[in-house]
Amino acid sequence: NFNQFEKVLDIVVTQGGYYGLPHRIALERAEKYLRLLDLWDMRGMISRTLSGGMKRRLMIARALVHEPKLLILDEPTAGVDIELRRSMWEFLEKVNATGTTIILTTHYLEEAESLCRNIAIIDAGNIIENTSMKALLRKLTREVFVLDVKEAIATDLRLSGFILRVMDEHCIEVDIDQNQTLNQLFEQLAEQGVTVTSMRNKANRLEEMFVSVLNAPEDSGSEEAVSANSSATQPKGAAV
Repeated sequence: NFNQFEKVLDIVVTQGGYYGLPHRIALERAEKYLRLLDLWDMRGMISRTLSGGMKRRLMIARALVHEPKLLILDEPTAGVDIELRRSMWEFLEKVNATGTTIILTTHYLEEAESLCRNIAIIDAGNIIENTSMKALLRKLTREVFVLDVKEAIATDLRLSGFILRVMDEHCIEVDIDQNQTLNQLFEQLAEQGVTVTSMRNKANRLEEMFVSVLNAPEDSGSEEAVSANSSATQPKGAAV
């Protein structure tokens, strides 16, 4: 998408020129975004020598140099390592908070749930769900939690109303439906002398909902994509 023989800094500055930015301002903004995306030290490198992750960040810097109100990103973190992916999430949240609406497509459901305020799910080229992230996740009828506990779990441990699976002597899985609360679970565990040291969802909530939507009889089909958008006025994003 850019000249493979051009230097990193020149690519961003030239893009600013296309949008009528004076050279001085284009240079200032190029430095700003290259620093924010940890590319400033590479500003003199030829773009074809960059890694795949660096090229993705360079494309984002180039897209932001004229500070658009709408930014459209197609799988911006595909193929990058976990640490870099999370740093890019933080960067995009900051961009969104400054007033830029972001629409993105992604196959990383954790990314969509973390960044997005609204979501649409595409299957076989058709939008089969289009709603807010909160509204979609409220459709979950059951969540599975993994609990690590301090004491060795008694073989006769029972929880009234909850489905319990003992994974090992210090770990249990518990199913919680819409009519149950975590407080009810913790009260029962405390009554039996069980101390919870940590708790986590067994699976990403959006992943569970995504599978549920795709497996619905009227919407059967294979996974295509998740895309997301985030609004300037509401920093949480959205996924399609």
